[in-house]
Amino acid sequence: MSINASGWRPAMNAGGETANPTFTGNRALMLEEPLLFEAGATDRTGVDLPQPPKVASRLGGLERLAPIGLPGLTEPEAVRHYTRLSRQNYAIDLGLFPLGSCTMKHNPRLNEKMARLPGFADLHPLTPADGTQGALALIHLVAEWLKRLTAMPGIAMSPKAGAHGELCGLLAIRAAHEARGDARAVVLVPESAHGTNPATAAFAGYRVKGIPATGDGRVDLAALEAALDETVAGVMITNPNTCGLFERDMIAIADAVHAVGAYLYCDGANFNAIVGRVRPGDLGVDAMHINLHKTFSTPHGGGGPGSGPVVFSEALAPYAPLPFVEEHDGRFVLVEEETIVEEGHSDAFGRMVAFHGQMGMFVRAAAYMLSHGADGLRQVAEDAVLSANYVLRGLEDVLDAPFAASGPCMHEAIFSDEGFAGGLSTLDLAKGLIDEGFHPMTMYFPLVVHGAMLIEPTETESKAALDQFVGALRSVAERAKAGDQALRQAPIHAPRRRLDETAAARRPVLVWRDPDVAAQAAE
Repeated sequence: MSINASGWRPAMNAGGETANPTFTGNRALMLEEPLLFEAGATDRTGVDLPQPPKVASRLGGLERLAPIGLPGLTEPEAVRHYTRLSRQNYAIDLGLFPLGSCTMKHNPRLNEKMARLPGFADLHPLTPADGTQGALALIHLVAEWLKRLTAMPGIAMSPKAGAHGELCGLLAIRAAHEARGDARAVVLVPESAHGTNPATAAFAGYRVKGIPATGDGRVDLAALEAALDETVAGVMITNPNTCGLFERDMIAIADAVHAVGAYLYCDGANFNAIVGRVRPGDLGVDAMHINLHKTFSTPHGGGGPGSGPVVFSEALAPYAPLPFVEEHDGRFVLVEEETIVEEGHSDAFGRMVAFHGQMGMFVRAAAYMLSHGADGLRQVAEDAVLSANYVLRGLEDVLDAPFAASGPCMHEAIFSDEGFAGGLSTLDLAKGLIDEGFHPMTMYFPLVVHGAMLIEPTETESKAALDQFVGALRSVAERAKAGDQALRQAPIHAPRRRLDETAAARRPVLVWRDPDVAAQAAE
């Protein structure tokens, strides 16, 4: 097997170079794929373009006249390259995707078909309102559903994702404090909250203070009450939390927060476990983002697409950002300027994005809501919780489950590495799970559990799929508890062996270098 021009390549699996090697390096349908720079050539191209006309340069001598050396490929070569790489990926369409706090559910193809309707997919963001009535009506429909599901009167549909929604909520909280001349500097974040919560609060300029968790994995109410004073702008709490548990003291928490003039922000990334069952507004929440790409379906991961609408209480609704959709006598209007904002929105803190949001996300969410109905969304939550508890009870005798006695879990089950022998770790178990044909679970998060393994099976997995996953994980867990050192070499059967993840993070190879140039630099 050749070494790529960057000078390094992960080792092939045990059936590659050492056991009955093939001429091509391929192993049946597992095709060995070079880099584009290795496969292509500068004298080859997949298109035939005419020579551009001679024009006077306007770059002031900054233009590059020498060839830049990019590889050329024919169309079949390019198509085959990416198709071969895609066959080495794991995806929700291949099997259960157990990433905790990610809600990697099956995404109905109906929703994808709706999102590709030309009237939605080809809509330009600057199209006049007369030509966008259908799109505005759909955005308004999704907004009304979200407000009904959360019992919150205000909403901002424009935030692009969860962390963007968190920032939106904090900016509204800041605007509310400033409007009453009460600027505050502190945001409290429990240990059981998502990691983006303290990051977002710090990004917004607040000083972050942590709140410990109790032994059963929930917010320590006494510690929270002790930390509350008139310097606190708000509390960011994740419910259900990252231990997979519902915060039973939410109403008491909200009352304590409001008593000092602060606001309660709820991270709604785990809304899938309570949609149709619990309305956050009834619990005293002032602002909450909702990940449409989790609870209401959309293929996600790898950076997008995403959508994180934020719902607001009556106290914060006037400060929600622009733009938003309003209905007047059967006609929908996208309100984009403060000068035309009607009463109730006059204190909007500004805007989060140039345009309204990601249209495809809204369409998929609308299709998901309408096809499920209110009773179907309630069943989503019930089945998601059932699946997570099935996994928890199927593994608690072989993996340490620190909160198994804290009551039923919600959307996800959490385990620790307690009991692993021979110096084996959560990472070793996760690599062994790859050999079983599954993507690993979320690892080492939340930090309140040592060697955490966070598993969210979602409601779309069958009992047969859950049984297979539980069986595979039990097998690997038993090997870890027995100190099976072969797990240190896992994965054995994947296209590539284990990477040095520390070196990859600290010394990433991000550019290709010509082999001759690289060799000269090494001399």
